[in-house]
Amino acid sequence: MSQTHETVLEIDLDALAHNYEFLTSKLHPDTKVMGVVKAFGYGSDACEVAKELASLGVDYFAVAYVKEGIALRDAGITQPILVLHPQPVHFESLIDRCLEPALYSARILRSFVAVAEGKKQQDYPVHIKFNTGLNRLGFWESDTEWIVERLAETQSIKIKSLFSHLAASEDMNEREFTLGQIANFKNIASDMAERLGYRPMLHQSNTSAILNYPEAQFDMVRTGIGLYGYGNSEAYDANLKPVVHLKSIISQIHTIEPGETVGYNRAYKATHFAKTATLPIGHADGISRNLGNGVGKVVINGHSVPIIGNVCMDMLMVDITGIDCKEGDEVIIIGSQQNASDLAESMGSISYELLTAISQRVKRVVRRKPKR
Repeated sequence: MSQTHETVLEIDLDALAHNYEFLTSKLHPDTKVMGVVKAFGYGSDACEVAKELASLGVDYFAVAYVKEGIALRDAGITQPILVLHPQPVHFESLIDRCLEPALYSARILRSFVAVAEGKKQQDYPVHIKFNTGLNRLGFWESDTEWIVERLAETQSIKIKSLFSHLAASEDMNEREFTLGQIANFKNIASDMAERLGYRPMLHQSNTSAILNYPEAQFDMVRTGIGLYGYGNSEAYDANLKPVVHLKSIISQIHTIEPGETVGYNRAYKATHFAKTATLPIGHADGISRNLGNGVGKVVINGHSVPIIGNVCMDMLMVDITGIDCKEGDEVIIIGSQQNASDLAESMGSISYELLTAISQRVKRVVRRKPKR
């Protein structure tokens, strides 16, 4: 990674390839892979990530909303794209761009069939989501008969896959619950296949399940956070590499006397002669105010230093007392020297929230080592 001269988010495609290869090494040879690139590729750059994953052989992509799928199509992505949480207002655009919807309720299924029939579709691929315990989206096990009856009334759609979502696959204290979800999904899939007369693809595993429940791979797995370098445990994180490196610089250095304060609401009060550095990054860039007042840290020239005072909209201040640094020096906020999990944990959150909060106004820079 190169020295930066402004606030940037560097996206390391070599790290992405490493993570993909590690995760796929845990799969059976015939297990397909769905790369999850929703939320701007977990805060990175969905299109650049998707292009790299496509070159590595990923079978499917998943996004949350239709707009995200359209962006991938506009970037030249040709692989199938599952839209996990589509809304009826976007169904026409979804079909126009050859995206594939997750149908998760009676209302959504009826709405999509109406649009598909209106556009004279035949066997349009859809994915039926079942709720096996997360209690967020999905049909119930008792809905299988109703679903098949509705399918028999139309030629416009055909089920491409059945899927569900695990609630706690990263928590081995919840192993019994997770095994129950897996068993429930197997029963649903068996019932659906018998009623349909054919067997759609099955997928339930997320990143943590790939690592913790190899028996639940089914036909395909979905991986999101693992691609970006986080395995939801220290043991697996050691095998993964952070894809994004959030960096900034020191804009200005101040020396303050005991009793002087720093920032809004005078939240930091010096107890000694101190040196502070101001960085051009704030909560409008995704650095939560919860990281202020000594909760979060950044890394300057190999030294971990605390964020002091309240995080401002466009700036934050750190205590650099005793640190050899100067204005213009690089600052690491997220990267190999401080990963997103550790920084998020300091404020009682998770890597997902911290990564996806990185504002789109932060400049994205794609990095990869030159091929020899």
